[in-house]
Amino acid sequence: MPGTGFFSFVLHSHLPYVRRAGVWPHGEEMIHEAIAETYIPLIRELRRLELENVPARFTIGLTPILLEQLADDDVLRSFVEYARTEVVAARRDAADPSRDAAMVALSEYYAAFYEGLLATFNDELGGDIVGAFRHAFEIGQIEVLTSGATHGYLPLLSRDSSINAQLAAGRATTRRHMGRDATGIWLPECAYRPGYVADTGLVRPGIEDFLAARGLDHFFTETHVVSGVRSGKVTGDVVGPYGAPRRRVVEWAGSAAQRDRTVLRPYGVRDAAVSVFARDPRTGLLVWSANQGYPGDFSYREFHRKDVASGLQYWRVTGSGVDLGAKALYDPAVAAARVRAHARHFVGVVAETLAEHYATHGRPGLIVSAYDTELFGHWWFEGVSWLGEVARLLASHPDVAMMTTAEYLASYPAEEAIDLPEISWGTGGDHSTWINDETAWMWPEIHRAERVMEECVALASAGSSDCDAVLRQLGRELLLLESSDWPFLISTGQAGEYAAERFRSHVERFDRLADAARTGARDAGMLAYLAEIERSDNPFPDLDWRWFAARQGSAALIP
Repeated sequence: MPGTGFFSFVLHSHLPYVRRAGVWPHGEEMIHEAIAETYIPLIRELRRLELENVPARFTIGLTPILLEQLADDDVLRSFVEYARTEVVAARRDAADPSRDAAMVALSEYYAAFYEGLLATFNDELGGDIVGAFRHAFEIGQIEVLTSGATHGYLPLLSRDSSINAQLAAGRATTRRHMGRDATGIWLPECAYRPGYVADTGLVRPGIEDFLAARGLDHFFTETHVVSGVRSGKVTGDVVGPYGAPRRRVVEWAGSAAQRDRTVLRPYGVRDAAVSVFARDPRTGLLVWSANQGYPGDFSYREFHRKDVASGLQYWRVTGSGVDLGAKALYDPAVAAARVRAHARHFVGVVAETLAEHYATHGRPGLIVSAYDTELFGHWWFEGVSWLGEVARLLASHPDVAMMTTAEYLASYPAEEAIDLPEISWGTGGDHSTWINDETAWMWPEIHRAERVMEECVALASAGSSDCDAVLRQLGRELLLLESSDWPFLISTGQAGEYAAERFRSHVERFDRLADAARTGARDAGMLAYLAEIERSDNPFPDLDWRWFAARQGSAALIP
């Protein structure tokens, strides 16, 4: 038992639904890159730690829509083709007589990298990426978090039936792939809202109440929500969808008592049997910060510069403000040495932070260092190795040990209940990244579809139609069009046209299927269309359309 406390990496893994949606410049290639640079390297590192008997404990969120894609035969077949293409590109670069010896060596390094990935995928994993994560879950090396089925933005959904379905489908998918239920959840976009009184006088439950109803006992939030480090006070009405005000049940004042709260322990959320963990800011900055973060080290691989012919990344960060064209060549050996140095520094900060907490509070705290999984390997090429080095150093540390958030909550349950404000991780901490002038047109469509789904479920439940397959696919299309990824990609300008087209396509499919559900149409054209859409959009095979039954207010919490 450590003398001062515990540490947990909390990694949130998520990608949009891109299966069979084209490749470059947007589409399925993003999942191929993540498999190659993040997921398989992470699995390799976990397997190494297991073989070395390192008692590593990671908390890893795997969103249900990501799990479905990582288990999909079409996606995995396309990944193999992608990796083979990268090997060919690297070999072609290595054979280019215009390249010097150092560049040729890097080309051979990349060829070996992708060949090794293929060997791991085919020979060690048997093509089963999800199975590798399930094994790590089974042996206690990782604790898996679930999420909303398609990363739907829960606070902005207008019907409690949609929140219920996102959570029900999400938890069922995690159970199917992982072999047992998750007890924790990474809320999509860290988006939370408390209960509130609607214009009709009906009290809509807080997100924590929906979690409790589904057997989920903890989630995660931003630092300032618990500590009050960021100043601000929210009073009176708050803005809901389309700018309409709604009354809050609770207010957040950022009080002196709040500013004294530590983020190194969980807190109960109001009176629900659900706890919340906050990100630790000190360790978070060491990775996330553009100025202080390790990924900006001059020896690490430069993400943004790619070879014009092969697309491979041959250069290193080099220096602050150095033009992309002036970047120096990457040296993997030098980068590896920096990984070890940064791991030692990080563990020192962890130990110091926990010692300070123990001295002040007299009990072991838990540092929650939360990051997007895809940061490691994909954006920060050396990041997966760094995770492993940190785990190894902590394994031999006299005062600190790794622990999952679920383990900590079981040993040190929340002793204080708090109110949380309406929050997300987005700019300003509000919902504006997802609902704004550029995306406002999407939300009436989403809310209309929510009500149509309830109507179709009511018709089927009353025996007015026999359309089980249609309703299941209708539910899939609703979950997919609710994805927070589409407004996010539009708001950030990353892939606006692509996201808008994807959203509209799911709305179009939903509407055509809804017409069939209402009318009971079973002509050859409709059956052919249904079969086509089932092939295109195939996640959640165990979806139960009854999850979408109308359930507003307190009735929403009945599983």
